[in-house]
Amino acid sequence: MSVYGISDLHLSFGTNKPMNIFGKVWDNYEDKIKTNWQNAVKPEDFVIIAGDISWATYLSEAIKDFEYIDSLPGHKIIIRGNHDYYFDTKNKQEKFFEDNNMSNISILQNNAIDTEEYIICGARGWGDTENTQKEDDKLIKREAIRLRLSLDEGIKLQKKYLEQGIEKDILVAMHFPPFNTEYQKILEGYKVKKCIYGHLHGYGHSKVKEGIINGVDYVMVSCDYTGFNVIKL
Repeated sequence: MSVYGISDLHLSFGTNKPMNIFGKVWDNYEDKIKTNWQNAVKPEDFVIIAGDISWATYLSEAIKDFEYIDSLPGHKIIIRGNHDYYFDTKNKQEKFFEDNNMSNISILQNNAIDTEEYIICGARGWGDTENTQKEDDKLIKREAIRLRLSLDEGIKLQKKYLEQGIEKDILVAMHFPPFNTEYQKILEGYKVKKCIYGHLHGYGHSKVKEGIINGVDYVMVSCDYTGFNVIKL
């Protein structure tokens, strides 16, 4: 069993939002993702999708996008990105999956997901946006709470394994880059070993940081950055 990461699929099978307006690199990107994913991922593997999954505004518009994801091999773990407008609550999203017979997609929000290799925790995070400073501050604080709630659940699982003499690392998934924020301090305080993130595109790739920083190994997984490949973690 392996764990992979990817983010920012920006699917739009149910809406009219072609991604190649952002450059030819996005031509036929859905086919590139599908081919690369199928060549790498086995049914028993886990794939973390770190936000900005669909351009849909409503869940009814997101059905084809999630059918595409559900059809791909592996167990999918998703977190919300800043463009996942269809996402209302975790309960409603889970009911949507149940109603549409999508059984291999799990939501990471205020919880931790155990896999053979890692304990997966995470939160969307937040960064510079077009919102007001007051709204941004509220979102930043809320996401920090969600990250801590998720990590607290992860620590509980980690302690249970330690009681059995098993060491298992925590892997955190975020949508926004956590650097120079409260989120980075939280990751370091909880002694997280690895963190994946996305969100950055085009010229934003110049802001990418990877490798070990203050004990945390950071991996950037936005699909246009990875060549539309899932990244083994």
